Amino acid sequence: MTPPLVARMRKGVVDTRWSTIRRNDLRCMHRMTRRRAGIALFALCLCAGALHASAQSTTTLPGITVTAPCTKHYGGYVISGDFKVDPRMPYVVFPAQALVKDDILSVRPLRLNDDEYLVLQECAVADCSLAHLVRVWGHTGALTPIGNNDYRIWITHENKYFIWLMRLPDIPSPVGFTQFSLISPPLTLIPAGREAALHRFELQDEKISHPIPVKSSMHEGATFVVTYAGGSVVRIRRMHAAH
Repeated sequence: MTPPLVARMRKGVVDTRWSTIRRNDLRCMHRMTRRRAGIALFALCLCAGALHASAQSTTTLPGITVTAPCTKHYGGYVISGDFKVDPRMPYVVFPAQALVKDDILSVRPLRLNDDEYLVLQECAVADCSLAHLVRVWGHTGALTPIGNNDYRIWITHENKYFIWLMRLPDIPSPVGFTQFSLISPPLTLIPAGREAALHRFELQDEKISHPIPVKSSMHEGATFVVTYAGGSVVRIRRMHAAH
């Protein structure tokens, strides 16, 4: 009797469920390996570019000195485009110095494509292997709960925050995906709810669902202007209390 896991050959083609499972397992392992390597590099870049802080840390950060090319004062705040993109991780925009309590982060997407989602995350653990979702914007505006303003975020605790753009499947909905998991690896946006269930296979396809790299960035006065590979433009400012 033929052993149950031995493949039968037919015209040189493997014809067994076992071979399909093995191939799927290998593809899954390759994706996991790439993702873990990406997370490790992301954490390294973020640690090199910002002061160490975490949502669970009680470390007191030193005072912030804004050093962006151009700053201005307004209403008791120093306003600057104190942000940068690390060439080793071209998807991520992050503050040159860590955001601290009572800072105000202004993020204004000027134009997003229908299948693009602008994401603000913060590190959820010290090594940033997990991230907490702070806000998501789609082409119609903010998609996650907000305060008084779609485009301003009041920082309630010091931490590493980072901004990036995600492409997801284009779905027949006027606003796209609207529900997301709050905790995920960094540079990972996980839709939830009915639309996610209906489009689960497209969401698993890395050719459809993936971060979008930054094409160019510049300081325009006290604003950091980012242009992504798909043509979307985002304007970012930091407002830090003047002491």
